[in-house]
Amino acid sequence: MTTTTAGALVLAGLVALAALAGLHWLGQFFGRIAEGVATIAVVFVTVWLVGKATVIVAVWVVRHWRTTITTVGVVGWCWLWGWPSLLVSCVAAVLVLSVWWWVSVVSFDRGAGRHLRAWWLRWAVYAPRMPRWLRSCNLTVPDRVGPAVAQVNPLRRNPLRRTPVVSRSRPVADQLPRIVGVRSGPSWDEVRVRLVAGQTPEEFDTATRALAVARGVRRCQVREVAPNVVSIDFQRRNLLDVLVRSPGVETLSGIDGAAVDLGKVWSGRTEYGTDWWQSLIGGHTLVAGATGAGKGSLMWAPLVSVAPAIRDGLVRVNGIDPKGMELAYGRGVFHRYAVTSKDALALLDDLVEQMEARKRAYAGATRLVPITTETPLEIVEFDEIGALLRYGGDRKTREAITDRVALLTTQGRALGFTVRGYVQEPTKDTVPVRELFPRRICLRVASKSHVSMVLGDQAYERGAWANRIGEDEPGVGYLFGDGIREPLRVRAGWVSDGTVKDLETFVTRTAPPADMAAPVLTLPAPTDTLPEAHRKIGDAA
Repeated sequence: MTTTTAGALVLAGLVALAALAGLHWLGQFFGRIAEGVATIAVVFVTVWLVGKATVIVAVWVVRHWRTTITTVGVVGWCWLWGWPSLLVSCVAAVLVLSVWWWVSVVSFDRGAGRHLRAWWLRWAVYAPRMPRWLRSCNLTVPDRVGPAVAQVNPLRRNPLRRTPVVSRSRPVADQLPRIVGVRSGPSWDEVRVRLVAGQTPEEFDTATRALAVARGVRRCQVREVAPNVVSIDFQRRNLLDVLVRSPGVETLSGIDGAAVDLGKVWSGRTEYGTDWWQSLIGGHTLVAGATGAGKGSLMWAPLVSVAPAIRDGLVRVNGIDPKGMELAYGRGVFHRYAVTSKDALALLDDLVEQMEARKRAYAGATRLVPITTETPLEIVEFDEIGALLRYGGDRKTREAITDRVALLTTQGRALGFTVRGYVQEPTKDTVPVRELFPRRICLRVASKSHVSMVLGDQAYERGAWANRIGEDEPGVGYLFGDGIREPLRVRAGWVSDGTVKDLETFVTRTAPPADMAAPVLTLPAPTDTLPEAHRKIGDAA
């Protein structure tokens, strides 16, 4: 029995040794496999990280090529000639730029100043601060998609099962719009950001006031420049804080009436420091503003600009003045003039009859009636239009006047009839035909709701803060129309009383000799008369 037990022990020992040898061999085999897999994994991870870093660096270099070229140039200069020569060259460049700025600020800003300012503002102001401003204005999108994270707390146990409590949560991170470019003009900074999934340009529209406060500026405006890119424009300086004077009539004495471009009439200045041109043909204009807001400037400045055409009979101005004051001061400028509601209705009836006559004469022959002395451009200056559409005269007369205005605004565009109305209270009850005016201008108004009444829904959110215009800024207002999405801030040229009298004398002069060929002014195709600076503020000077 002892021999049997000893044999069994020997056999068991041999089996154990064989098992250990096999396990040792398997361990070595799998160890070599694991070592190979680890080596391959390390190689692939290293290659992937190097490739990713290369792509990131390449994208950054291409995206910020100006900064990259500058950095490479500085490093190369120091490597070849040393930093003392670089310092001397920088001092010389600063002196040259300073002299350039001293000689001509405008050319300096166009050639170098705006580029240097845009580069500095991007990296010193907007890149470090814009993320905080966007978070404060709730212009971020929470990213709730991510891997589940298990959190084990060994101190919290179920008193019955004595097992750890495991909680699962998803990390929440904010997706921020990325800055894709910064441009800087004399008065505006244009910061272009790319929207993230889940954002709309309208969200930025509603946050303009908050963004202006965050930046510390008076005004901010958002423009949609691409399907997923918006431009957040910050106004650093107000270029409309000084009075804009209309040029005198004496500067127009040598201009022929046929040379006047009625599709591009000087009317004032824009907030980008450029001239404001508007068209007197191809559309009608409604101007709303409180008393003293400067409606008179918007009325007289374009008439001064087209004085030669009025003198030569290419333009005839018709005035309806319920107050009998504003237009009466330049009574000689107007071909027809009316004060009472009955006279106004007779004047409008006459214009409607002429419009019907032109329609019969040119139907099928042309799409736009040419402006000649036989068929002049008929402009209706309707001061205080709400007084006759809502308050003045009897109900039938008011309804008749409303019908005539509706006919002129819906049919007069191609026939050479333009209506320009002015009102203090722009409600629908006061001006029931206000939607028939494609171009609208809102001067200083008392209520925020008046801005939407004049310029349309969401106009205030898009930056048309007409209720915040000061009483010391007559003629300042917001223009909407002509195919633009964002209101444009303008200031009409101020026309003095003396200039009005000069205009009256100028247009009542003796007409050119009858043997001269009658001037003909062909209607140009409707074009956008707004300045290019409204889209490229960095180019304004």
